[in-house]
Amino acid sequence: MSRPEPIELYSEGVRLAGDLYRPEGRGARAQHPAVLLCHGYNGIKDLYLPDAARRLAARGYVALAFDYKGWGRSEGPTRRLDPYGRVADAQAALTILADQPEVDPARIALFGWSFGCATAVWTAAFDPRVRAVVGVVGVGDGARWLPAVRGAEGWAALEARSRADRLRRARTGKSEYVARSEILYLDPASLAKSQASRRASGIANDDIPLEFVDETLAFRPEWVVAHVAPRPLLLVTCSEDRVSPPREMESLYAAAREPKRLVRLEGFDHYDVYAGAAFDRVMSETLAWYAEHLGEADLTRV
Repeated sequence: MSRPEPIELYSEGVRLAGDLYRPEGRGARAQHPAVLLCHGYNGIKDLYLPDAARRLAARGYVALAFDYKGWGRSEGPTRRLDPYGRVADAQAALTILADQPEVDPARIALFGWSFGCATAVWTAAFDPRVRAVVGVVGVGDGARWLPAVRGAEGWAALEARSRADRLRRARTGKSEYVARSEILYLDPASLAKSQASRRASGIANDDIPLEFVDETLAFRPEWVVAHVAPRPLLLVTCSEDRVSPPREMESLYAAAREPKRLVRLEGFDHYDVYAGAAFDRVMSETLAWYAEHLGEADLTRV
């Protein structure tokens, strides 16, 4: 597999960094279908996305991963969630992806991990260029999800800190930075897996601004998911997921319209989907979904 090609693009006037994964032997036939990959709560393209992008490229898809504004190698305000800004980033990336000479602009799909599933759903609901969507272990309604996973006592404490930070931001323009685990609930197993993955990817800074709380609560893709139809939507959840429990994807699925499919991976948790058997299952379901709805793209089966 050839190395990804670094590219840059602009979203709302801000420079973003991306990696383009091209299928080998791409000159052998006509234009290829393509997939834009959306990262989760932390918007770094080098964490989890490369393996999925390589798997897609090996099966004949052009894949694009990118850092959201303020994350990784992209410019912009540092490490904000900015969910609607991420939708704008995804739409700018769609424009660049569609412009690649080997891409068929009528066959572009979205793929989103975790909170990136929410980004993908919202983007597809409003952008007709998206022809199919896959969302994995995602969030359907931030205002339901975050209080639920934090628990009554934990949410009360976090909500109080968020109110104080809201006033701080209004007075000073700055948000307090805290450890990611102080906002995003991580059970002990998930925390250990997340930290190991981040160390392996060379990601040292784990702090995010408390404004993540308000921005999470304000993003509710379940309200718009019905507008993805008639484009096909595949959702994948894990039975043991404590970070984004199955009810999130089940509720998002219930609000969606046909064509749609919900896959439940039994015995796996949130961070299992990024490697090993659960990753293989996710990619198998994803490739089958794209083949059915975008057309076969298998050029270099490995």
